[in-house]
Amino acid sequence: MDDDAPDTDELSAALGTVGPRLRSLRQAQGTTLAALSARTGISVSTLSRLESGARRPSLELLLPLARAHGVTLDDLVDAPTTGDPRVHLKPVTADGLTMIALTPGSPEIGAYKMILEADARPAPDPRTHEGYEWLYVLTGRLRLVLGHHDVVMGPGEAAEFDTRVPHWFGPADGEAVELLSLFGKQGQRAHTRVRPRRREREA
Repeated sequence: MDDDAPDTDELSAALGTVGPRLRSLRQAQGTTLAALSARTGISVSTLSRLESGARRPSLELLLPLARAHGVTLDDLVDAPTTGDPRVHLKPVTADGLTMIALTPGSPEIGAYKMILEADARPAPDPRTHEGYEWLYVLTGRLRLVLGHHDVVMGPGEAAEFDTRVPHWFGPADGEAVELLSLFGKQGQRAHTRVRPRRREREA
């Protein structure tokens, strides 16, 4: 046996985490499969099969996906660092959003730290997808549009909601916002725990 040949089990394990990681990156950036398909030239059906693990990832597919998500190939396949027990968190930046995955490779729930620049997401563009999300504002003020609700969250405030409800969030007053996000697969009934915007209170 060639000592330099990669361990089959280790390779399979690394490739097995690619699908959940691709899905987490796409959902955290608020990108649909159709939009990602248009950016990469990869069909929606192929992207869906990659995320579900039904399609084995190849270099030909991973290269355009890494470029589209603003990450390296090592990030996608969770390549281990040698001889270093520390966790290396790598930020991903795109369209005014900096995202740091705190639970890379987790298939059930993803935890992210997000920084939205002042000019990120200038106008509401509510979208839907499967899952359940929890947001917690660290600094700044975050505007959340959720169904017919339009609310502003300050530091220390949180919201949780079923992502099958049309939703969008972005800076509320032209300043950067820092927040934590937990995203899970299981959709549940929406529960917001924030104060309504002034115009909603006065309506």
